[in-house]
Amino acid sequence: MSRFVRDTAFGHIVRFASGGRWLLYPEEKDTTLWKKWVNEKKSGYAAHHGTTDPHSEDTDVEDEEGLGGIRTREAKEKEIEGGLPDSTESSRTRQPLEEGMYNQASGVKIDPEKGRDMHLIDFTPGDPENPRNWSTGKKFFVTFEICLLTTSIYIGSAIYTAGIPSVEQSFHVSSVAATLGLTLFVAGYGLGPMLFAPLSEIPQIGRNPVYIITLLIFVLLQIPTALATNFGMLLAFRFLTGFFGSPVLATGGATIADMYAPAKRAYGIAIWGMAAVCGPTLGPLIGGFAAQAKGWTWTIWELMWLSGFCFAFLFFFLPETSANNILFRRTRRLRKKTGDQKLICEAELMAESMTGKDVVMIALVRPITLNFTEPMVFLLNLYIALIYGILYIWFESFPPVFVGIYHFDLGQQGLAFLGILVGAVVTVPPFFWYIWKYTEPNFNANGELQPELRLPPAMVGSLFIPICLFWFGWSSRDSIHWIMPIIGSGFFAVAAFLLFMSVLNYLTDAYPDYAASVLAGNDLFRSSFGAFFPLFAGAMYHNLGVGWASSLLAFLGVAFIPIPFVLYRYGATLRKNYSKHARKDF
Repeated sequence: MSRFVRDTAFGHIVRFASGGRWLLYPEEKDTTLWKKWVNEKKSGYAAHHGTTDPHSEDTDVEDEEGLGGIRTREAKEKEIEGGLPDSTESSRTRQPLEEGMYNQASGVKIDPEKGRDMHLIDFTPGDPENPRNWSTGKKFFVTFEICLLTTSIYIGSAIYTAGIPSVEQSFHVSSVAATLGLTLFVAGYGLGPMLFAPLSEIPQIGRNPVYIITLLIFVLLQIPTALATNFGMLLAFRFLTGFFGSPVLATGGATIADMYAPAKRAYGIAIWGMAAVCGPTLGPLIGGFAAQAKGWTWTIWELMWLSGFCFAFLFFFLPETSANNILFRRTRRLRKKTGDQKLICEAELMAESMTGKDVVMIALVRPITLNFTEPMVFLLNLYIALIYGILYIWFESFPPVFVGIYHFDLGQQGLAFLGILVGAVVTVPPFFWYIWKYTEPNFNANGELQPELRLPPAMVGSLFIPICLFWFGWSSRDSIHWIMPIIGSGFFAVAAFLLFMSVLNYLTDAYPDYAASVLAGNDLFRSSFGAFFPLFAGAMYHNLGVGWASSLLAFLGVAFIPIPFVLYRYGATLRKNYSKHARKDF
């Protein structure tokens, strides 16, 4: 338990307050552990030609003049001490390495022109500090925490919609103006990942500080939002809360990927996707009864209570999952304890070569340029953005349907959104079965999968968007029971779940070296549609009626059906011939 708490925000504060005397790491108790964690082969590569990658020529470091890795030498020395017959090779192991001529970690001779004398710290096979090696129970617990955080933030968009009529009355604004409180929140969590997602990838920072600090700000900002004295103040703080609540919406998937191998990643992403569905669907339910009884401010107070509980829970129990950050902190502790400045990890080596321009390119430029220069990224991001926009514009049809036609009150209207949640829950078991039966067997020995094999579920999901919208639009009439449009709404969850899971996994597999940038661009693109589509939803449903307005959205869904089919058939060709950044080895 102490090891679990040690890597949380609370654990770091305890270590700082105690001057490093409490919650010690193994290397702080035994400074010789660096020999266990040093990567001899990569240290040898660096000594031989200056980088940790294999030599560009066919020469192997092991063939270079050297005395073998440090663990190899120590093992042979123990053999000699145990009384085993001496040999020429064993005698060589007892010879001290000449300082400045040989790399101590690997025994490889340091090239005077290109070589670097470093002791590269890395994870060993089965290392318990590596998130990929955590126990199943710990992985499930951390996955639950990320899901709780995702729901606590995502619920902030839809929980506000229940209070829109109250906002209109309190500030004497139109329905379109009041909807800006939803629009700006969604716009905020579309822009936020452009800053916070790259920050979480920096080894010196990691994911935990980004999650915890922004969540604390998110909780505190609910106070001035609920106490807003004018409409402009309300809108400003709604944007800021969306901005500071955004990290998990783009980085949550990266946290899941930190813990699960590629063959198992889709399961974790699917559970996280369920949490993302819970937010918008539970928001109107939780906020509806509160807004009906106490007005719009109580929807904000509810959001503060939920996110405040989430902050307290994560503060004490969320460990760091970034492998680069864990290795960076381990290396820094070893340098401090041993005084050996040659100890270094690969994350630090990468940081040495990055300039300020590189950081700006990764954080701000690359997510946008990849979206418009990579055909697969553009098509899939456009499709997901359309689904996201349709979701938020379609949510605006629930009041005229369930209040106007079926005469629900504000609280009962929130119950109508549960059909979407049920649809998502029902979809998970067959999706898991498909992954286990058809996707996992196609991974190669290196744990890699052809990206296009992620798309069949999206091909199925694309069909359910028009089915849902036609069903919902034309069954919403007083002569038909209210359960029918609710059942129809469940098909939207089936479609959105299958499309989101397939697309996010496809982009990660197709662009492994640019995954953070691609996913940040995806979040920005879809949030832009989700932010501004609701502004014209009221007029569209008022002028066209529920049936034809829903049908218009359904026809848009029909137009985009071919995208996953085309990419499944021609995606490999596009990657190999028309892409600069996608992987081409499949």
